[in-house]
Amino acid sequence: MRTHLGGAERPATIRIEAGVITAVEDFDARADVVLGPDQVLLPGLVDSHVHLNDPGRTDWEGFTTGTAAAAAGGVTTVVDMPLNSLPVTTTPEALAAKRAAAVGNLAVDLACWGGAVPENLGRLRALHEAGVTGFKCFLAPSGIDEFGHLDAAQLEAALAEIAAFDGVLVVHAEDPVHLHPPGPLGPRYADFLASRPAASEAVAVAAVIEAARRTGARAHVVHLSDGASLDAVRTAKAQGVRLTVETCPHYLTLQAEDVPDAAPAYKCCPPVRDRANQDLLWEGVADGTIDAVVSDHSPSTHALKEQGDGDLGLAWGGISGLQTGLATVWTRARQRGLDLADVLPLLTTGPAGIAGLSRAGRLAVGAPAHLVAFEPDTAWTVDAARLEYRTKLSPWHGQELQGLVAATWVNGEQVWDAGAGLLTRAGRDLTEGPR
Repeated sequence: MRTHLGGAERPATIRIEAGVITAVEDFDARADVVLGPDQVLLPGLVDSHVHLNDPGRTDWEGFTTGTAAAAAGGVTTVVDMPLNSLPVTTTPEALAAKRAAAVGNLAVDLACWGGAVPENLGRLRALHEAGVTGFKCFLAPSGIDEFGHLDAAQLEAALAEIAAFDGVLVVHAEDPVHLHPPGPLGPRYADFLASRPAASEAVAVAAVIEAARRTGARAHVVHLSDGASLDAVRTAKAQGVRLTVETCPHYLTLQAEDVPDAAPAYKCCPPVRDRANQDLLWEGVADGTIDAVVSDHSPSTHALKEQGDGDLGLAWGGISGLQTGLATVWTRARQRGLDLADVLPLLTTGPAGIAGLSRAGRLAVGAPAHLVAFEPDTAWTVDAARLEYRTKLSPWHGQELQGLVAATWVNGEQVWDAGAGLLTRAGRDLTEGPR
């Protein structure tokens, strides 16, 4: 049975007891489950950037639909962002409300980010001790009134506070000085792109680097779209700054030149940029500068997406990519001459490491039995109406992709079958207990 182990593919058998991998052995054709010759066994993917919006905005998504979509996409562990749920996850009480909403609704394992906002600075340790994996902040308005952004002094204060308990601050890095104020822009994608220029990211990434350098804290830049900022990231890493960075499938597979006007399914912040910029991001994937590729799955309702009748200044931003991430990235990676082994760490151990989930994303003794049967050569066409999301919307609708998730196991139980759909819910809350 073809299995990805330690960066290479070889025949193997995985032994499982009580939801945990107990042995990795030579291939045994008598095993209970033997994959077909067109399938390869992967470790379950980890997506450390997911907005499930539960509790409070479950008409946007929710634990039931969102974790089903994760299982369908081969993602067995998600880390939920502190917004756009109500309440936002900025207090231990809000985290408890989120955990309560998750009970019985998880198809995959769940961990949670906390939020760092102006109102809770100085009190982050309590949220850390309550079980969040780290803290998310914005350097520009988040779009949600209840989740404010940090200015330069507050960014430094948050990093210094988090450094005291060796946490991590994950940062939406856009500088508001360079952003067009909220309001109508019209339907042209070129105008929306110009409203959030690459300079906004470059300035913000530089500010994060310098603040992390001064405080000695761990900092992580989320959803980087500006490929030119990777040079600053490379330099900072070489100088010992404790910095990691992620990008997303939409930045690696969609291009501004191809985005139609008046198409809010493509709107996200920061925006999808041009083909030359995308080449820089793929260079960062190939040379290891980028540490993770995660979805930034950020759904909303059709009404919010369609408000403004195609005006991209008024339509809600956010791309749904949790279920399609593996296939979209693999499709483009193989076109660029990369192997599955080249990108798999960015979808598994990379995001797991950022979120401090040391047991996730790998096939090893003692790890949870999170497994994916993947058919790398199988082509399929995205039909948004058949995705597991609550809001059936995808910028990849109608595209043919390579790579099908045939089956997904979570904690040793099969939760997804490509033919039958969701089979059960075997996810666990990782807020307490081993990660």
